[in-house]
Amino acid sequence: MKALEALSDPNLFGDVFGSPTWSNWRTLIGGFYGEPVDRDAFHALTHREPLSEPAEELWLAVGRRGGKSNIAAFLAVYEAVFNDHRKHLAPGEVATIMVIAADRKQARTVMRYIRGLLIENPMLSRLVVRDGVESIELSNRCSIEVMTASHRSTRGYTVAAVIMDEIAFWHSEGANPDIEIINAVRPSLTTLGGKLIALSSPYARRGVLWNNYRRYFGKEGRILVAQAPTLEMNPSLNPAVVIQARAEDPIAAAAEYDAQFRTDIETFVSLEALEACVRIGHPELPYSTQQHYSAFVDPSGGAVDSFTLCIVHMEGREVVVDLARAVKPPFSPEHVVQEFADILKEYRIRSVRGDNYAGEWPKEQFKKRGIQYYRSEKPKSGLYQDLLPLINSGRIEIPNTPQLINELNGLERRTTRGGRDSIDHAPGAHDDLANAVAGAAVHAAQRERCATSIELKIMY
Repeated sequence: MKALEALSDPNLFGDVFGSPTWSNWRTLIGGFYGEPVDRDAFHALTHREPLSEPAEELWLAVGRRGGKSNIAAFLAVYEAVFNDHRKHLAPGEVATIMVIAADRKQARTVMRYIRGLLIENPMLSRLVVRDGVESIELSNRCSIEVMTASHRSTRGYTVAAVIMDEIAFWHSEGANPDIEIINAVRPSLTTLGGKLIALSSPYARRGVLWNNYRRYFGKEGRILVAQAPTLEMNPSLNPAVVIQARAEDPIAAAAEYDAQFRTDIETFVSLEALEACVRIGHPELPYSTQQHYSAFVDPSGGAVDSFTLCIVHMEGREVVVDLARAVKPPFSPEHVVQEFADILKEYRIRSVRGDNYAGEWPKEQFKKRGIQYYRSEKPKSGLYQDLLPLINSGRIEIPNTPQLINELNGLERRTTRGGRDSIDHAPGAHDDLANAVAGAAVHAAQRERCATSIELKIMY
């Protein structure tokens, strides 16, 4: 059965996707599979002529609430049920329809849509052999599996199709793993000639969604790219929602509902600049009587964010990061304070800086353990701004810690409405360890500059 037939058949998915609301989606999906579609409607979405045969890849930049997760579920079920891959499978091998989501919450949402289309349909439910939490096995030796965005968990499969939901927002410890995942799944698609499908609201002008949009949108070939605002793909959405979003934040609304890539967000620091600062060898340096150490902590309540500590020393004008620790939740905050206080004393450190988290609580807890806690005069964004020259000039040595490198590489520079730069982690990401390193490094470098300035004044 062809895709447009399945979308319109009332016994299959017609009750869901057969209404006029889904007209543009039917045009787009039909065009992707090389079926005859309305030329003007297809051109409006893709800026190119309809295909005469199925495309190999589909990249969609569609506004929020445009129906992407529903279509991701349909594509998963359609590829699993209506394409028989058994003749290409080795004994015991299973063809996998891989649905990758940004996080577990999004993965569960997509799986609910898949289960609704498959399990609750009397014609299709007969194919189900096993219905698991994250996978559904079918009698045709095909399995639909949902997983979160990790290049490690996507290896080792024979894949008939990979469907990537909200790919512009894939983050792992601050890093965007979209390229690694694409590289991991491409070889898995070759055996069955599988399809690669990516659906997302657009975000910054970076990552694989932006790269493919820039390279293939409006171009002929076997890679199809489409772009459409929310109300074109889902006219049933109340326009007042979009109007209010535009009034509150026009730039964010342009990305979320008008499907425009944001121009106000840039990468804070390049991976190449970071890698040039990485210390080869020991991730942590032991205490030395020849050095004077200082430290910075980023406290946490133990439920969501990590509690982090960074210890540094100066070697001339260069900052050396001796230790960067992160305790991930869940944990007891008081136990972590005790652990970090013991480490600080090992390095003969009797005072530590940190942010304004939880008011007086960090100050009191560290004081109980013989450590003075001073609040940083600079906000996090200011610390990052002062850290950048240290990285770009190679005046900081950081340990080869993946979490730290990923968090620093995942930081974003945004231009606010007032024209100021703000630096922070991306949505859904974290920067707890990066914040501690920035605080320790910047304050140490500032003290060194002050000391040098005083020496020069005394000399002259």
